[in-house]
Amino acid sequence: MSAPQPARAAAQVAAHMAEEALALLATLDDEQRTLAQWPFPSDDERRRWFYTPTDHGGLTLSAMHPGQQQRAHRLVRSGLSRAGYVTVATIMGLDNVLDELEGFKVRFRLGRDRDPGMYYLRIFGDPNGSEPWSWRFGGHHVSIHHLVVDGEVQATTPCFLGADPASSPLLGPHPLRPLAGAEDLARDLVHALDDAQAARARVSPVAPTDIVGGNRSRLTDGDLPLPLQDVWRGPHPESLRALLTNVQDESERVVGLARPHLEAVQYHDAPGGIAVTELRADQKELLRALLDVYVRRIPDALADVETAKYAGDGVDALHFLWAGGIEPGQPHYYRVQGPRLVVEYDNAQRSANHVHAVWRDPVGDFGDDVLARHYRHDH
Repeated sequence: MSAPQPARAAAQVAAHMAEEALALLATLDDEQRTLAQWPFPSDDERRRWFYTPTDHGGLTLSAMHPGQQQRAHRLVRSGLSRAGYVTVATIMGLDNVLDELEGFKVRFRLGRDRDPGMYYLRIFGDPNGSEPWSWRFGGHHVSIHHLVVDGEVQATTPCFLGADPASSPLLGPHPLRPLAGAEDLARDLVHALDDAQAARARVSPVAPTDIVGGNRSRLTDGDLPLPLQDVWRGPHPESLRALLTNVQDESERVVGLARPHLEAVQYHDAPGGIAVTELRADQKELLRALLDVYVRRIPDALADVETAKYAGDGVDALHFLWAGGIEPGQPHYYRVQGPRLVVEYDNAQRSANHVHAVWRDPVGDFGDDVLARHYRHDH
């Protein structure tokens, strides 16, 4: 049986999302709905996103009864592949592991800092109507966004997943590593480079301590990593500002980060690193496999459309950049960048055991391009 056409696939996924969103909304009382459903577009809020354990905006899982929590998970699952959902569920569970690792402290949130109940869901617009609508789900190390326009899923970025700890012990010889593919395939690619290629790809011996784009709504030429406190919803109490500043200063001190290292990974519209046109065929296949780890987070039918963009010669529009060490356990960062795709990965904090990994579209994050066309043509 042949795969569905892209438009049909996008419509089928959108219909499933709408069904799950409406089923959840039907269970909410007025107070819950005030938090969970906002008008569309509400752009100032809809285009805000976070990956820290801050208020992401919306109704939390902890504010739902168990049946509603299951409904929320059904909606989240509708926007992910099965592997993507398993990864997200594992990342959420890691908040318990991190809580134990940090000694069950309470520093910046009343009650509990690391809380798997503090994941937020918000729906913008009416999933039952003909107008555009969107939804997001996020909390510590998870930020998922989907936009539906004209009955089709038209945008799925930013899509952020992280893991802290990135590697945890399990009973037996194999550790728990939810984002292992994003690390190992990239390292395989770096090791596959010859000396001349590595000289172009490896732009700095020291990795930044966070992704360069941070949680900005739009990537802009000249971006550098944000202060940690700016990746939280503010304003902050003085004690939290001091804590976040100290955490960032200590992370940068440990890796030896200096201004030249930051400038080497600065985001520019003209990509840095090595052009994929300079890679061999086997190296390009490694890069495609790496990108699949990011794009295959979303439902298979939607991911097929995305992977087609870098199939064949499409991959030649990209660049690959690496900073930091190339051996396991060494802090490292990489970026894959092209006209409609930016992938960023950083693992430098907590002795290279704290991963941030995001997939973005520098033109179409939040469906900005799609909505502009929609309003231009239909209104």
